[in-house]
Amino acid sequence: MIMELKIVTGMSGAGKSSMMQVLEDMGYYCVDNLPPDLFLKFVELILQVKTGLAKVALMADVRGGRFFMDAYDALEELSHKGISYEIIFLEASDDILVRRFKETRRRHPLAYNGSVLDGIREERKRLQNIRGKADIVIDTTNMRVQDFKEKVSEMLAGSQGEGLMVSVESFGFKYGLPIDADLVMDVRFLPNPYYVAELKPQTGQDEPVRQFVLEQPEAQDFLGKYSELLLSLLPQYVREGKRHLVIAIGCTGGQHRSVAVAEELAARLAAAGTRVMVTHRDMVRNTRGV
Repeated sequence: MIMELKIVTGMSGAGKSSMMQVLEDMGYYCVDNLPPDLFLKFVELILQVKTGLAKVALMADVRGGRFFMDAYDALEELSHKGISYEIIFLEASDDILVRRFKETRRRHPLAYNGSVLDGIREERKRLQNIRGKADIVIDTTNMRVQDFKEKVSEMLAGSQGEGLMVSVESFGFKYGLPIDADLVMDVRFLPNPYYVAELKPQTGQDEPVRQFVLEQPEAQDFLGKYSELLLSLLPQYVREGKRHLVIAIGCTGGQHRSVAVAEELAARLAAAGTRVMVTHRDMVRNTRGV
């Protein structure tokens, strides 16, 4: 039996429990807070007793005590035994994580002196190596609870197909870079619809804004060259074992230029046979005046 194994980890407060619920809904047998040194034994037991479990998800984090010392070795053991797996790493910005801990009145597992922020910084430092090994990094900073399952389900469903899954994400530089971005492109060189009165309240998904942005000669030149570059790079990412690539397109506020360019870039990649999904991190934030 070929088992589909996912390892879920990441920052405390970033949504790992919600991720496990999504995986359960997708038919995975989920185990929470399993110490990494038991990963191999657990998987081998399932395979030996022929339970019929084809989809398994294991979640491990700092509550596992020696997690950060044992995790890398545990993952290497799985690889040496020929057991393939996919690591899903959940991220969020420091300020959002602090707010979530304050709202829930939970204690951060590494906040030994009572400072949530110190605990978050220490955890981020310890997780650096595992994050670098992750197949999928998901930034939940701007995900509302009601949107989380829908967005993550779509992302994971796409990653289960053959080949590389590409996410094209628009964002606003004034709100910071996306934590999970693999490639970042700045399109603030394009004329800004924000300064056109009738276009200001609209977004890059509205046809007038789309035309304003994409009909610029520099926009067409950029899209042609960048699409060609990406299509030449994607096979190299596949060769290196990459399963999910996040391409971030940024403008000032993430409402006009980056949205229009992200939509068009995704359409061009899809037309070339790439599996792609589009998200707009800051578009709703701007149209709501947040």
